[in-house]
Amino acid sequence: MRDTKVAKMHDPLPNLDAYEKILVFPGRFSISELASAFSENARLSFDIAYDLDDLSSLKGFKGRIDAIIISTSSSLFTRLGKDDIEGLLEDTMITLAPEVFLLKENRGGSRLFNMQDGGIEEIPATLGGTVNSVGVGDVYSSVMVGLSCHKGWVEAAWRGSQAATAYSQSTFPDDIKRDVQRGFRLSVEVLQALGGTVLPWHDRQSYSIYLAGPDFSYVEKQELDRALDSLTYHNFKVRRPILENGELKRPAGESDLRRTYQMDCQLLKECDLVFSVPLDRDPGTLVEIGMAIEMGKPVITYDPRRENENTMVIAGSLVYSADLDACLNGTFNVISELRAELR
Repeated sequence: MRDTKVAKMHDPLPNLDAYEKILVFPGRFSISELASAFSENARLSFDIAYDLDDLSSLKGFKGRIDAIIISTSSSLFTRLGKDDIEGLLEDTMITLAPEVFLLKENRGGSRLFNMQDGGIEEIPATLGGTVNSVGVGDVYSSVMVGLSCHKGWVEAAWRGSQAATAYSQSTFPDDIKRDVQRGFRLSVEVLQALGGTVLPWHDRQSYSIYLAGPDFSYVEKQELDRALDSLTYHNFKVRRPILENGELKRPAGESDLRRTYQMDCQLLKECDLVFSVPLDRDPGTLVEIGMAIEMGKPVITYDPRRENENTMVIAGSLVYSADLDACLNGTFNVISELRAELR
């Protein structure tokens, strides 16, 4: 519905002088028209999702901005910060001068940048089954901005993430309210000690994922393609042996088989993690799983057709599931732990 929605301003605009702390979700409406509706003393935050491709339209609010909030799925991030967050931060500071900049990084947690002193707070994600995905980021932003004046930005961001997690796990308002109130009884120190998954967008390319599966041109492999699309969407560095080392002709000669085997083995050694999709009980994939286990490499096995429910595959994989969501969570967790070990 993103391409068909329409937003219309009230004419005349209502008087909003009574509001001193405001969170704006830019959309297909004129941001500049809002400026006159707010008090000159009002402080504004902007959660930029899909309908703002540059920061210039917010220039009129410079000096009045508390927070700029974006996510890695936003078009603004894709255009300005996908490869280098420093450029986006510098552009934001020069153009808008907010107090803080929050980058929500999906399953990898979030980073809160203090634009005044250069501090960075990494806020982990708590991964689990997602029941309710619409509006999770809005809850995060709303709670963070609402609490910031009483709790400070760091605790406010942790609480925003905490509330968003509870919201994502239920569609029943009373249950969400109960879980948020219960969670907020924890001190921020205890909350921080609980940890979670931290894997910044720009660190993900530092780790290589070996894609084990029948990635052949002549195979029906929709599930493998879907997994590949998801890993790529999340900015993981996926190494595809068939793409990098070539697809063997059928039938292949012994020398070609040995050469490809050696190259695939070398590529497997170079990778940090194996993401396997053993469709049709593909023997090559199963061998790669076994080799990875022997090498001590973590293995995530996505078995959408439930064809490989045997002891060695299930017990040898850190995550074994027919659910891609669970396998993606496992990938984030494993690489997050690898990153933590190196810090």
